[in-house]
Amino acid sequence: MRDYPKARPGRTCSACSLSTEGDQPKNIRDRAIIMLFAVYALRVGEVHALRLQDLDWEKELIYVTRPKSRRQQFYPLTYTVGEATLHYLKKVRPRVLHREVFLTLKAPFRPSSCGSLYDVVSDRLQALNVSLNHRGPHSLRHAGATRLLAEGSSMKEIGDHLGHQKTDTTRVYAKVDLAGLRQVAEFKLGGLL
Repeated sequence: MRDYPKARPGRTCSACSLSTEGDQPKNIRDRAIIMLFAVYALRVGEVHALRLQDLDWEKELIYVTRPKSRRQQFYPLTYTVGEATLHYLKKVRPRVLHREVFLTLKAPFRPSSCGSLYDVVSDRLQALNVSLNHRGPHSLRHAGATRLLAEGSSMKEIGDHLGHQKTDTTRVYAKVDLAGLRQVAEFKLGGLL
Protein backbone atom coordinates (compact mmCIF):
# COMPACT_ATOMS: atom_id res chain seq x y z
CA MET A 1 0.00 0.00 0.00
CA ARG A 2 1.39 3.37 -0.99
CA ASP A 3 2.02 5.91 1.76
CA TYR A 4 0.62 9.36 0.94
CA PRO A 5 2.04 12.48 2.50
CA LYS A 6 -0.51 14.69 4.15
CA ALA A 7 -0.65 18.21 2.85
CA ARG A 8 -0.61 20.95 5.43
CA PRO A 9 -3.81 22.96 5.81
CA GLY A 10 -3.65 26.34 4.13
CA ARG A 11 -1.03 25.20 1.66
CA THR A 12 -2.02 25.27 -1.99
CA CYS A 13 -0.96 22.88 -4.67
CA SER A 14 1.48 24.54 -7.09
CA ALA A 15 -0.22 22.62 -9.88
CA CYS A 16 -3.62 24.19 -9.32
CA SER A 17 -4.74 26.75 -11.86
CA LEU A 18 -7.84 28.75 -12.64
CA SER A 19 -9.63 26.02 -14.58
CA THR A 20 -11.37 24.53 -11.53
CA GLU A 21 -10.91 27.39 -9.09
CA GLY A 22 -13.76 29.60 -8.02
CA ASP A 23 -17.18 29.02 -6.55
CA GLN A 24 -19.05 27.86 -9.64
CA PRO A 25 -20.75 24.56 -8.73
CA LYS A 26 -19.33 22.78 -11.81
CA ASN A 27 -15.77 23.78 -10.94
CA ILE A 28 -16.17 22.72 -7.30
CA ARG A 29 -17.57 19.32 -8.29
CA ASP A 30 -15.10 18.78 -11.14
CA ARG A 31 -12.12 19.61 -8.93
CA ALA A 32 -13.10 16.88 -6.46
CA ILE A 33 -13.61 14.39 -9.31
CA ILE A 34 -10.30 15.18 -11.00
CA MET A 35 -8.43 15.01 -7.69
CA LEU A 36 -9.70 11.46 -7.14
CA PHE A 37 -8.57 10.39 -10.61
CA ALA A 38 -5.20 12.14 -10.42
CA VAL A 39 -4.17 11.34 -6.84
CA TYR A 40 -5.43 7.77 -6.55
CA ALA A 41 -5.36 6.72 -10.24
CA LEU A 42 -8.89 5.36 -9.95
CA ARG A 43 -10.96 3.90 -12.75
CA VAL A 44 -14.02 5.81 -13.93
CA GLY A 45 -16.30 3.06 -12.56
CA GLU A 46 -14.67 3.34 -9.14
CA VAL A 47 -15.36 7.07 -8.89
CA HIS A 48 -18.86 6.48 -10.27
CA ALA A 49 -19.54 3.86 -7.56
CA LEU A 50 -18.09 5.93 -4.71
CA ARG A 51 -20.69 6.35 -1.97
CA LEU A 52 -20.89 8.72 0.96
CA GLN A 53 -20.13 5.92 3.41
CA ASP A 54 -16.88 5.19 1.53
CA LEU A 55 -15.40 8.41 2.92
CA ASP A 56 -14.31 7.83 6.52
CA TRP A 57 -13.62 11.32 7.80
CA GLU A 58 -12.65 10.21 11.32
CA LYS A 59 -10.01 7.73 10.16
CA GLU A 60 -9.13 9.88 7.12
CA LEU A 61 -9.60 6.95 4.72
CA ILE A 62 -11.30 6.46 1.41
CA TYR A 63 -12.64 3.00 0.53
CA VAL A 64 -12.73 1.94 -3.09
CA THR A 65 -14.51 -1.18 -4.30
CA ARG A 66 -12.58 -2.71 -7.17
CA PRO A 67 -15.09 -3.64 -9.90
CA LYS A 68 -13.26 -6.66 -11.25
CA SER A 69 -12.45 -8.41 -7.97
CA ARG A 70 -15.30 -6.82 -5.95
CA ARG A 71 -12.85 -6.42 -3.08
CA GLN A 72 -12.47 -3.24 -1.15
CA GLN A 73 -9.21 -1.33 -0.95
CA PHE A 74 -8.53 1.70 1.20
CA TYR A 75 -6.29 4.71 0.77
CA PRO A 76 -5.36 7.52 3.14
CA LEU A 77 -7.57 10.50 2.43
CA THR A 78 -5.09 13.23 1.53
CA TYR A 79 -5.75 16.72 2.78
CA THR A 80 -6.18 18.19 -0.72
CA VAL A 81 -8.59 15.49 -1.88
CA GLY A 82 -10.48 15.67 1.41
CA GLU A 83 -10.79 19.45 1.21
CA ALA A 84 -11.98 19.39 -2.41
CA THR A 85 -14.51 16.64 -1.70
CA LEU A 86 -15.79 18.24 1.50
CA HIS A 87 -16.17 21.59 -0.26
CA TYR A 88 -18.27 19.88 -2.94
CA LEU A 89 -20.38 18.01 -0.37
CA LYS A 90 -21.09 21.13 1.68
CA LYS A 91 -21.55 23.72 -1.06
CA VAL A 92 -22.76 21.94 -4.19
CA ARG A 93 -24.12 18.44 -3.68
CA PRO A 94 -27.90 18.59 -3.32
CA ARG A 95 -29.50 16.99 -0.28
CA VAL A 96 -31.14 13.99 -1.87
CA LEU A 97 -31.53 10.32 -1.00
CA HIS A 98 -28.89 9.11 -3.46
CA ARG A 99 -25.83 7.75 -1.64
CA GLU A 100 -23.41 8.19 -4.56
CA VAL A 101 -20.96 11.02 -3.92
CA PHE A 102 -21.16 12.68 -7.33
CA LEU A 103 -24.50 13.79 -8.70
CA THR A 104 -25.72 15.79 -11.65
CA LEU A 105 -25.86 19.53 -11.11
CA LYS A 106 -29.41 20.00 -12.40
CA ALA A 107 -32.71 18.48 -11.37
CA PRO A 108 -33.75 15.77 -11.50
CA PHE A 109 -30.65 14.99 -9.44
CA ARG A 110 -29.18 11.57 -10.08
CA PRO A 111 -25.75 9.93 -9.87
CA SER A 112 -23.25 11.18 -12.43
CA SER A 113 -22.81 8.67 -15.23
CA CYS A 114 -19.48 7.13 -16.19
CA GLY A 115 -19.74 9.07 -19.44
CA SER A 116 -20.13 12.41 -17.69
CA LEU A 117 -17.16 11.62 -15.41
CA TYR A 118 -15.13 10.82 -18.52
CA ASP A 119 -16.15 14.15 -20.04
CA VAL A 120 -15.03 16.08 -16.95
CA VAL A 121 -11.44 14.92 -17.48
CA SER A 122 -11.51 14.82 -21.27
CA ASP A 123 -12.79 18.38 -21.62
CA ARG A 124 -10.16 19.76 -19.24
CA LEU A 125 -7.28 17.86 -20.89
CA GLN A 126 -8.44 18.95 -24.34
CA ALA A 127 -8.45 22.57 -23.20
CA LEU A 128 -4.81 22.13 -22.14
CA ASN A 129 -3.85 20.82 -25.60
CA VAL A 130 -2.16 17.77 -24.08
CA SER A 131 -1.04 15.45 -26.87
CA LEU A 132 -2.55 12.06 -25.98
CA ASN A 133 -4.45 9.45 -27.93
CA HIS A 134 -6.99 9.23 -25.11
CA ARG A 135 -7.94 12.11 -22.85
CA GLY A 136 -10.23 10.55 -20.30
CA PRO A 137 -9.71 9.44 -16.70
CA HIS A 138 -7.69 6.44 -17.85
CA SER A 139 -4.96 8.79 -19.07
CA LEU A 140 -4.67 10.07 -15.48
CA ARG A 141 -4.54 6.47 -14.28
CA HIS A 142 -1.69 5.76 -16.70
CA ALA A 143 0.03 9.01 -15.69
CA GLY A 144 -0.25 7.99 -12.03
CA ALA A 145 1.32 4.61 -12.81
CA THR A 146 4.06 6.31 -14.83
CA ARG A 147 4.72 8.71 -11.97
CA LEU A 148 4.99 5.82 -9.50
CA LEU A 149 7.36 4.01 -11.87
CA ALA A 150 9.52 7.14 -12.22
CA GLU A 151 9.63 7.46 -8.41
CA GLY A 152 11.10 3.95 -8.24
CA SER A 153 8.05 1.95 -7.21
CA SER A 154 8.16 -1.70 -8.20
CA MET A 155 5.65 -3.16 -10.62
CA LYS A 156 4.15 -5.05 -7.66
CA GLU A 157 3.70 -1.82 -5.69
CA ILE A 158 2.17 -0.08 -8.70
CA GLY A 159 -0.13 -3.05 -9.31
CA ASP A 160 -1.24 -3.01 -5.67
CA HIS A 161 -1.93 0.71 -5.87
CA LEU A 162 -3.97 0.29 -9.06
CA GLY A 163 -5.85 -2.71 -7.70
CA HIS A 164 -4.43 -5.15 -10.23
CA GLN A 165 -4.47 -8.84 -9.37
CA LYS A 166 -1.89 -9.84 -11.99
CA THR A 167 1.53 -8.36 -12.65
CA ASP A 168 0.99 -8.78 -16.41
CA THR A 169 -1.84 -6.28 -16.21
CA THR A 170 0.46 -3.73 -14.61
CA ARG A 171 3.17 -4.27 -17.24
CA VAL A 172 0.84 -2.76 -19.84
CA TYR A 173 1.34 0.56 -18.06
CA ALA A 174 5.08 0.40 -18.74
CA LYS A 175 4.48 0.07 -22.51
CA VAL A 176 2.15 3.01 -23.06
CA ASP A 177 2.83 6.35 -24.74
CA LEU A 178 5.39 7.48 -22.17
CA ALA A 179 6.12 10.79 -23.89
CA GLY A 180 2.47 11.81 -23.85
CA LEU A 181 1.89 10.54 -20.34
CA ARG A 182 4.98 12.32 -19.06
CA GLN A 183 3.40 15.50 -20.39
CA VAL A 184 0.39 14.86 -18.14
CA ALA A 185 2.53 13.78 -15.17
CA GLU A 186 5.02 16.63 -15.52
CA PHE A 187 2.50 19.43 -15.30
CA LYS A 188 1.63 18.01 -11.88
CA LEU A 189 -2.02 18.55 -12.63
CA GLY A 190 -1.08 21.88 -14.21
CA GLY A 191 -4.08 23.55 -15.72
CA LEU A 192 -6.29 20.54 -15.03
CA LEU A 193 -7.16 21.83 -11.60
